[in-house]
Order: sequence, then C-alpha cells, then structure tokens
Amino acid sequence: MTRAPRTLPSPDPRLVLLLRRAVLLGAAMVVAVPAARGANPWLGAWPLWLVAMPLASLWALHGFRLPRWPRDAADPVRPRRRRAPQARRWRQYPASSRALAASSRPSAISSAARQNS
Repeated sequence: MTRAPRTLPSPDPRLVLLLRRAVLLGAAMVVAVPAARGANPWLGAWPLWLVAMPLASLWALHGFRLPRWPRDAADPVRPRRRRAPQARRWRQYPASSRALAASSRPSAISSAARQNS
C-alpha cells in the first residue's frame, strides 16, 4: 500500500519573497549590529525575532516540508527490514532457590522494633 504524495497549493510568491527578505535583513542586522544580538525584557531575544521567526514562518508557509536531497545513482534504495516482535523471556527459578531467596530477605520490621512491641 503506497501513499500518494500530499499536494499543497503553492504559496503566494509575494509572501515568500517578503519572508526571504525579512530573513536576509534580520540575519544582516544580527551580524552587523551588536545590539541586535541582545535581548529585550518585553520581547526576549532579538535574534529569535529577527531570524528564527521569519524562517519558521517561511517553513510553515511551505507546509513544514523537509528538503529532498538528490539520491546518488550509485546508492541503491535498500528495502526496509521487517521487525519481528520482541521475544518474551521467562526466567524459571528452581524451587530450592526461591525458598532460599525468600528466607534470606530482610524482614520489613527490624529486630529492635520487634523487641520493643
């Protein structure tokens, strides 16, 4: 069963151009103006608003798609390995070791507490 690729409507080219320019202008400001690398008590970090938010908006505008890297012809597509379910492992203890383990466990009440009761 193969999935059909999602087809999203292409974003408005004017908005894409505006966001790209905002990213370039914000990055230039962060690099060139030291005050743009700081923070504001009300708005927070300036690089976030000047670079990261326009980039996130641009990514959201394109439907959160990840870039597709071209495949090499020499790199064959490997089939996916089917995963088998995890095997259950039950550990069986001999009856004698269970009795020994139960008798060697410390009791919940210490001996001093038992003497005082």
